[in-house]
Amino acid sequence: MLAGLLALVTAALFAGAAFYVGFAEHPARMKLDDAHALTQWKPAYKKGAAMQAPLAAIGFILGFIAWRQTSDWRWLLGALLLVANWPYTLIVIRPTNNKLLATDPAQAGAETWAVLDRWGRLHSARTALGFAATAMFLWAALS
Repeated sequence: MLAGLLALVTAALFAGAAFYVGFAEHPARMKLDDAHALTQWKPAYKKGAAMQAPLAAIGFILGFIAWRQTSDWRWLLGALLLVANWPYTLIVIRPTNNKLLATDPAQAGAETWAVLDRWGRLHSARTALGFAATAMFLWAALS
């Protein structure tokens, strides 16, 4: 079942990228002063969004196809967990993203650092959704 295996790989890529951001990139960024942390976050966010949004969508489609082919609910649940990153990001994280994107690094201060810290905590849910989708796809693939 090619669609299911590709869904698993896609979810694992998503989860791995999200984990890297939360485990390495964001903590390193938070060691910088406010202005430099924001300056680093802006292009990293745009590149990350350009990579992770398609991974979530592609993984959802592949998981949905696997579910249609097998009628195994685990493929559908994994697909829904992965695509849940879209509404979570648009509804929960987007206001924080917009606030950071609208802030001029020259005007960054303690409030900017607090918003970046909040962004890191919010982002951890994306990592959790990615790992949950990967686990569900792996469980379905091993059955």
